[in-house]
Amino acid sequence: MSVTRAVEPWTVKPLERFIKEAGARLTLLMTPAGQVLAQHGFTRAVDVMAAAALGAAIVASTAEIARMLEEPRFSALNHQGQRHGIFIAGFDSPRGRLLALVVYGTSSSIGLVQLFFEDFVRELVEACPVTEASGPVLAENFERELNQSLATLFRT
Repeated sequence: MSVTRAVEPWTVKPLERFIKEAGARLTLLMTPAGQVLAQHGFTRAVDVMAAAALGAAIVASTAEIARMLEEPRFSALNHQGQRHGIFIAGFDSPRGRLLALVVYGTSSSIGLVQLFFEDFVRELVEACPVTEASGPVLAENFERELNQSLATLFRT
């Protein structure tokens, strides 16, 4: 059984509803820098960290390609394999830009994921508390904050 875990409690209900409706197998909700706010389906912290870093890099890379083509940034990307698909999309929230990385299998489809993603975003934006002014990310705090987030996500 897959478990939904979150650093930010306001993300849990919208994420659980999205997982159920869209039939997603794995999902990450994160900042564009790859900081994970919530996850579903991952069992190892190293997998969460790798998926978040790679997802954030994919979004940053395609944003740069869009800029080079003088296009607005791409709103979503889909990669389809034989057994799994990956949907990555960004959206604006009261806390700034957020990203979702969704892995779905043959029991779902890109159409279902996209259909329920709009509701997911709306529910997240409604649930999101107003952002507080945050200080800069400091190198000396990074490892401690990362370890605290992973401990919260995996209850270690």
